[in-house]
Amino acid sequence: MIFRENGQFKQTYTGDLQMLPILQDRVFMAGLLVFSFGAVPFLASDYLFLSLLIPFLILTLAAIGLNLLVGYCGQISIGHAAFMAVGAYAAYNLVLRVPWLNFLVVLVLAGLIAAAVGMLFGIPSLRIKGLYLAVATLAAQFFSDWVFARVKWFTNYSHSGSVSTAPVELFGWRIDTPTEKYLFLLGVLVVFTLIAKNLTRGHLGRAWMATRDMDVAAEVIGIRPVYAKLTAFAVSSFYCGVAGALWGFMHLGSWEPLAFNLNVSLNLLFMIILGGMGSILGAYYGAAFIVVLPILLNQVPLWLGIPVSTATAAHLEFMIFGALIVFFLIVEPQGLARLWAIGKEKLRLWPFPH
Repeated sequence: MIFRENGQFKQTYTGDLQMLPILQDRVFMAGLLVFSFGAVPFLASDYLFLSLLIPFLILTLAAIGLNLLVGYCGQISIGHAAFMAVGAYAAYNLVLRVPWLNFLVVLVLAGLIAAAVGMLFGIPSLRIKGLYLAVATLAAQFFSDWVFARVKWFTNYSHSGSVSTAPVELFGWRIDTPTEKYLFLLGVLVVFTLIAKNLTRGHLGRAWMATRDMDVAAEVIGIRPVYAKLTAFAVSSFYCGVAGALWGFMHLGSWEPLAFNLNVSLNLLFMIILGGMGSILGAYYGAAFIVVLPILLNQVPLWLGIPVSTATAAHLEFMIFGALIVFFLIVEPQGLARLWAIGKEKLRLWPFPH
């Protein structure tokens, strides 16, 4: 009975178009932000930050970027880890060769470089679609793996092929501890989530969705599919480039080209399938599921007193991922986000059966 919108009238266009029109949603979101920024840093342990929260925040950002392309624009991609790699190596070289740049500027420039590369590999989407486009984006994955492993300039001529980063400094603030990394990443994710939400609600997002639904009809009503597809690739790659830079600097600290291999691309795709394509909230659900499931598979058998080897847990992880993807594609193609929406609708209608 507490989730009701009776009496919440909209008297202006601004009120009608607000992001969270129901008061209960606004209160819940404000409470969640206060808890995330104010309580979690004091309640969570370093293990929880390093193994769960920090990877979740970064992967959510990357999943939002991929969802803008696949879920909102309908352009399939299975090579988005390549754009994360571009962002990571771009940020590394910017910090190395232009050390006076602010790290926020480095993030933006790394995202722009990834966006340019994404537009380059998005050009085939102007002529092909579906499975053929997926194979074309896979070329970006193989190309990035080859370039960053063979062209030594990107790794500063490292003999091992791996690179290492120093702790990030921002306006005199040295972001070194897990708590500081969490707060910085949470702030970045909140800002980028708001940007993505407003993009999808604006004319650009509507152009993406019209192109996704039927590109011929979209062109008839005045939408340029070329512009829609390339902007979707650019914005999506920008998000993944920023996520890749954060993944390298905030989570890994040192990495090699295999840190952004095909498995990462597939995991990003699994996130938006399980979480819900065409939903910003679905990226959160999908990333949380992908990050939490391996930890649960390792810990739950120990809690139950059942010994499970690391290899068995890894195989179980792949089996469960595959089974869940098939399940959601059959039962609920719109993922966990749709289940959450159905739950809210039932709360709004309860106790009435209709």
